[in-house]
Amino acid sequence: MATSDQELAQTGVRLGKLLQEQGRTIATAESCTGGWVAKVLTDRAGSSAYVMAGLVTYSNSAKQALLGVAEETLEQYGAVSEPVVRQMVAGAIRAAGVDVAVAISGVAGPGGGTPDKPVGTVWFAWGSGPDQTRATVRHFDGDRDDVRRQSVLFALQAVTGFLEGE
Repeated sequence: MATSDQELAQTGVRLGKLLQEQGRTIATAESCTGGWVAKVLTDRAGSSAYVMAGLVTYSNSAKQALLGVAEETLEQYGAVSEPVVRQMVAGAIRAAGVDVAVAISGVAGPGGGTPDKPVGTVWFAWGSGPDQTRATVRHFDGDRDDVRRQSVLFALQAVTGFLEGE
């Protein structure tokens, strides 16, 4: 089933309300989603109360310069990896001075996949600090738009669950 704009909007509103109720702020550090998570969160009027920054770090050099991802980590694990998304979360929290951050790095396609990281492989991390960060990988089906939509939805749901104490 395809992820709809309405589903993304509803999930974004839910997360926004939760952030507002808890008095927390968020930043996004996005690669393959190109700022889509930040877009969904800022579609809601009043979102400037809790969305502090959306960093699109598509290239490895941007991940290093803007988020402080270590060159060694990128070389050893590649951009689509758990260590990189964890460093992206830490960097977003540091750069934006927020309570919570979410990071996404994946292979949306149609090209770029490898046997180890086929198209549809997306790594996520979210949390509020080094000891409070979770990470997971997901494998999504579909074309580039499908992979990106599913990634945005998963990221929004993951942060919502984190804030709800799941």
